[in-house]
Amino acid sequence: MKSSMTTQIKSFLTRGLTPTFLLTAVLSLGAASSAWADGKGNQGNPGVLPPQSHPYGKSYGEWAAKWWQWVLSIPADRNPLTDPTGAFAGEDQSGPVWFGAGTFGGSAERSYTMPAGKAIFLPVFNWIFGSGVFDCNPTVPGVPCCVPCLQATAAANTEAADILEVSIDGVAVKNVRAYRAASPGAFPVTYPENSVIGVAAGTYFPQVADGYWLMLAPLAKGTHEIRLHVRAPNTSNGLIEFEVIHHVTVTPPAHDRH
Repeated sequence: MKSSMTTQIKSFLTRGLTPTFLLTAVLSLGAASSAWADGKGNQGNPGVLPPQSHPYGKSYGEWAAKWWQWVLSIPADRNPLTDPTGAFAGEDQSGPVWFGAGTFGGSAERSYTMPAGKAIFLPVFNWIFGSGVFDCNPTVPGVPCCVPCLQATAAANTEAADILEVSIDGVAVKNVRAYRAASPGAFPVTYPENSVIGVAAGTYFPQVADGYWLMLAPLAKGTHEIRLHVRAPNTSNGLIEFEVIHHVTVTPPAHDRH
C-alpha cells in the first residue's frame, strides 16, 4: 500500500500485514492442533488453522473485527500500523492470539519479539469501511451508514487483489484466497485521542471488515521470517502493491529461561 495518502483514504483502506490499505463449535487450541499437523481442511498448509475453524471460540471473521478494534484503539504515536521497525509490535497485545500489523500502504520490514505459545492472526490484504471513515451517503450529513452498502464496498475492494503471496520460513502458503473472511455483521470501533487515522476520539458504529487473513499455530521458539506480497490493481485507491517482511523471534516464558 502506498506510503502516503489522504486521511480519508487512510480511514477506509487497510489491508493486511503491510497494507492496511490497504473460528459453530468452539475449538480449543489442543483440539485444532491435529488439523494443523496433518494439513486436513487447511488447504495443505500445516501450521495454518483451517479457514472454517473457530480457534479460541471465534471464527476468522470475528477475529478480523477484533483485529481492527485492537489496531485502531492505539494512538498514532505508538501504533503498529505506522511503525517502521517493529518497535510497537507488542502494543496492547493480550490473550492467546498475537495480532500481526499492517501498514498504510507502503512496504515494510519489521523485527520484533513475541512470547511462545501464542497463535498469530495475520492480515494479508484487508479493508474496513464504516462510520467515521466512510459514509454511505456523504452528501447527507447524519444519514446512518447502510451496512449492506459498506459490506459490498469492502467486498469489491478485497476482490480486487490479483496477487496474494505469503511464505513462512521460506515455505509458500497455498491457496491464500481460501482464507478470506468478512466480519459477521457490523461492529464498533473506539478511537483514542490522537487516533491513527485522524478522527476525533469516540466510539463509531457501524463498521464492517473484509479481507484475507491467516491464523498461524504457535511458532517454535527461535527466529522466523514471514513474507507477504500483494497486488490489487483496481481498488478504490487505484493500484495497490506492497511487500511486508516480519522477522519474528519467539521467546520462552520467563520461568523457562536460564
